[in-house]
Amino acid sequence: MTALARKRLFDLALLLPLLPLFALLTGALALAVLVCDGRPIFFTQPRVGHRRRIFQVVKLRTMTREPDPADRRPTRLGAFLRQRGLDELPQLLVNVLRGDMSLVGPRPLTEADADRLVAEHPPFAGRFDVPPGLTGLAQVCLAQGSALTAALDAAYAERRSAALDLRILLRTAWMNLVGKRRGALRTTLPIARPRLSS
Repeated sequence: MTALARKRLFDLALLLPLLPLFALLTGALALAVLVCDGRPIFFTQPRVGHRRRIFQVVKLRTMTREPDPADRRPTRLGAFLRQRGLDELPQLLVNVLRGDMSLVGPRPLTEADADRLVAEHPPFAGRFDVPPGLTGLAQVCLAQGSALTAALDAAYAERRSAALDLRILLRTAWMNLVGKRRGALRTTLPIARPRLSS
C-alpha cells in the first residue's frame, strides 16, 4: 500500500465516525450565517491541490458581499468563525470526504498565490507533492512568509506519518479552543526538524 493510500485510510478512519457530529455542527453554523448575514451561506473558490490539480474549496461565508472584493470585510459572525477555524468545517464534509484534501497537509492556495509564491521561493513547489490539508505544520506554527512556510511544508512532506498527523490535529483542536495565537507553536528559521512541543 502506498503512503498516499495509507494517508487516505487514516483520514477516513478519523473522519467517518465523527461525520454526524461535524454535519450537525456545520448545519447549525450554516443556519447562523443565513440568519445573521443572509445568502450565500457558503463560499467556493478554485484552489491548487495535489500535483497542481484544481478543485473547488468550500467554506462558510465570513465576508460582506460588496461587488468589489477589495471592499469586503469580515462580518461579526465571520470574524468569530475565522478566529476559531470553524469556517473550514464544510471542507470536512466535501473536500476531505471527496479526496480533494487530506486532514493534514499544506493549506490549498489559489492558482495566482501558488504561482507568485513559487516564483518568489522555488522550494515552495514541493508542497504540491502531498495532498493539501485542512490544517498543517505551517498553520499550527502560524508561519509568516513564503520561506518559513516552504520550510515547514517541506519538513512535513519529508516526515509525514499518522503519528505526526495526529499530533498536528490535536494542536489544531487546542488552537481552536484557546485561540490561534495563544495555542500556536513557536518556530523560526532555520528549521530542519520541527518539534511539536510548546
